[in-house]
Order: sequence, then C-alpha cells, then structure tokens
Amino acid sequence: MTNEQVELKGKYRIARQKGFKLKKNAELFKSLFEEAIDGIVFWGQDGSILMANQSALNIFECTSEEFLKRKLWEFIYNNDQQESILKRFNENESIRDEMLFLMPNGQFKYLEFTSKMSFVDGYNMTIFRNSSYRYQMEQNLRDSEERFRNIFEGSLDGMLLWNKNFHVVDMNPIAAEILGIEKNKIIGKDFREIYRHYPTIYKEMKKHLEELPINGTSDSILPIKHLGINKFLEISSKGNLASNLNLTVIRDVTERRALQEQLQKSDTLMVVGELAAGIAHEIRNPMTALKGFIQLLESSIKEDHSLYFKVITSELKRIESTITEFLVLAKPQAIQFQFHDLQKIMMDTLDLLHGQALMHNIQFEFVHESALPQIFCEPNQMKQVFINIIKNAIEVMQDGGNIRIQIKRENEEEMHVIIQDEGEGIPKDKINKLGEPFYTTKERGTGLGLMVSFKIIKDHKGRIHVESEVGVGSTFHIYLPISKGNV
Repeated sequence: MTNEQVELKGKYRIARQKGFKLKKNAELFKSLFEEAIDGIVFWGQDGSILMANQSALNIFECTSEEFLKRKLWEFIYNNDQQESILKRFNENESIRDEMLFLMPNGQFKYLEFTSKMSFVDGYNMTIFRNSSYRYQMEQNLRDSEERFRNIFEGSLDGMLLWNKNFHVVDMNPIAAEILGIEKNKIIGKDFREIYRHYPTIYKEMKKHLEELPINGTSDSILPIKHLGINKFLEISSKGNLASNLNLTVIRDVTERRALQEQLQKSDTLMVVGELAAGIAHEIRNPMTALKGFIQLLESSIKEDHSLYFKVITSELKRIESTITEFLVLAKPQAIQFQFHDLQKIMMDTLDLLHGQALMHNIQFEFVHESALPQIFCEPNQMKQVFINIIKNAIEVMQDGGNIRIQIKRENEEEMHVIIQDEGEGIPKDKINKLGEPFYTTKERGTGLGLMVSFKIIKDHKGRIHVESEVGVGSTFHIYLPISKGNV
C-alpha cells in the first residue's frame, strides 16, 4: 500500500471517529435537553421560540404548538419589566433574575431564569425554574414576621426578648416606657444591669431568673421604689421560646394592687360597719347607767376625790366620742345634702376648737379666696372631717406653733382645702395606711377619726391626699367637687 493510500485511510478513520463523536454528543445533548428538571428554551433575537423541552412546557402549562406560536417576553407580566430585562440582556449578553410571569391559562408564577445570548447557532438560551413555592414560603415568612412584629410592638404589655447571656435582643415600646429606659440604650446589653445598683430589686430579679431554667417559666412581683418611682411590676418569663431566645412579659400592676388594697379596705369597712351599730348600742346602755349614777354621786364626793370624778367624766366622754364615730360607720344615715358655704363651715369649726388650741399654745392662720362657690354637702359631716383633722394636728404639736388653713378654688371643677401643721410628721411608708380601720400614729388613738373622715369625703365624691415630712409637719389636701350649677 502506497503512502498516499495509508494517509487517505487514516483520514477516513479520523473522519469516522469525529462523526461518531458528534453523533454521540448530539444524542447526549438531546437526552440532557429532554430529561432536564429545569425548563430550557431556545429563542431568536425577535423573541420567537424555536425549541422548548418538556419541563418548560410543564412550567408554562401549555402544549408545544401553543408555546412555539408565542414570543418569550410576552409571558412577562409587567410591560415595564419587559423593556428593562431586554435592555440589560442586550447590554450584558446574559442575565439572571426572578420575576412574575403570566401563564397562557391565566395563572401567575414567579420564575427564576438565566439567559445567555447566541448560545447555540446564534440562538439565545433561557433556563427556567419555578420559584413560586419558594416565593410563597418566603412571603408567608415575611407576613408571619410582620404579624409578629405588629403584635410585639402593639402589645399592651411590655416584652423583652433576650438570649442565654441575658443580652436584650429586642424590646417593645411599652417595655421601654415601663422600665424608663430608651430602646437603643439597652439593645445588646445585659438587662440585669438596669437595677444592679438597687440591691432589693436586683435580688428579686436574680431569684426570678434562677427559677426559669428549673421550671421553664417564672412569675414574680417586682417592687420598684427609687428615683421618685413607686410602682409594682408583674414579670413573667418563659425560657427557650424560639431560636434560643427567652421572653419576659412586664406589666405595670400598680393600679391593680391599689384597687385590691381599696377592696380590702372596703371589705374591712363593711365588716366594721356591720359590727359598729351593735357594739355602739351595747356600750351605750351601760354608759347611760354609769353617767346617771356618777351625777348622783357628784354631790357626795369629797373635795379630795374631785380629781377622780373629773378623770371618770373625761374618760366617759372619750368613750362616747368613740361610740359616735362607730355609728358613722354603721348603716347609711338619713342626711340631707344642700348648698353651703365651705368658708363658714370652717370658721365654725375653728371657733369650736379655739379653746383647745389656746391650751396647747397653737394659733390658727385661715386664708381663703373671696367669692368662693358654695359646695353641695352635708355641713355637719364636713365639720366633723375638719374637726378630726385639725384636732389631730393640735395633738401632735406638743410644743405649740401654727396651723395654716387655706380654702381656694383649684380649678373649674374642684375646691381645695389645705390643712397644714408643724408636728412631728409621718414616715412615707405609713402615709398610705392613713384611713385604714384602727390604724393610728397616736399612742391612745383608735384610727376611727381619719377613717370616718376619708369615708365622708368619699361619700361627697371628693378625695384626700396627705403630704408629710418627718420633723417638719403634715399637710392634708381635701378636694371637693363644685356643682356645675354654681360655677
């Protein structure tokens, strides 16, 4: 065989091998094209569709005949996006994006796609993947997060989210308001540091947090008394709520506790009131006999024993005064409310107490505004309130001094009566107990006088507020409503 024949035979063999390889590659391409999970579409520069695999037809939910009649960008739902996508594609010769497509059957789908210009024989290729499910999942997560955020931010209770290191991850506005701290100053910091410098509060908070890993939840009442703040916080914590985060819910229960205390006082008043009438009448019967026999014995008592008679008479009067206070607490009495001048009622009261004030070296300073409106009240009850308060003031001023009384119009709706003494004062922790049954700061007192006074003012739709400083004195503020017909 000549050299030419050998060379020709070699070329023929190489040609056969190349043909076989091309055929094999074509078959491989066809297999990959048809079996691909993602949709593959070949299309021309004008958007006309040349070829699409079965996955593409499944994604667009149409037949091959229907699909090949359309231009690819006609499926893009937003017309403005059509122009934007084509411009980017022509500039970069490739593009990767995700957007909303309108299927021939009217259904909307979010499709993720990658396009390459002149990929095969001058035709463009786009690979599609249906991302509607993932998009819907992401949208659901976003909606869920937004709902949580709205609930978290709009909750009527304070909420703190914190991690295992006690660092605050998030805090809603109510929590910031209750704790009295700005959100940006606590995020990422140890929330225990807020009250570290207040031993009592820090101790309670530490105990609360120690119970959390043991029980999974913890509930406590935290008394806050510092920097002029006096309130009670109810805190409830739950560990490992989500993503290793813990939740603490904070409620300001100051008003609720005050209401509970008020209800307890009301219950006590009711019991005392039920007992008062019976006790008063039981005591008054022997009291009448004692007073009668003492009057008979008065003439026969020798001068040496006159002091005993005076003491017995004085103590009987004191018992009778206590009985009278008891009767006020009994069943509602038949009283008549009328319009009266509060200034005149106070002046009559001061006239009654003038002698006792002189005996204790005490002077009254009475100041009032002119042309004050009349108050709808029961004058004898109002006089009793003033007597109880001013008499207490006289008794606590052992070294004498001044008692200042002022009546003024507080605003369009209230009159303000101020009674200020120069006594020993009342500790702050005892002021809130004033008016409770049988609570008194006096050695021989019963506490009924102030209790009756608080009840009378409450029946008159008014209120009493007490200010006091130990070693300086006490001030009683009495607020009474002004009848709108007499403004």
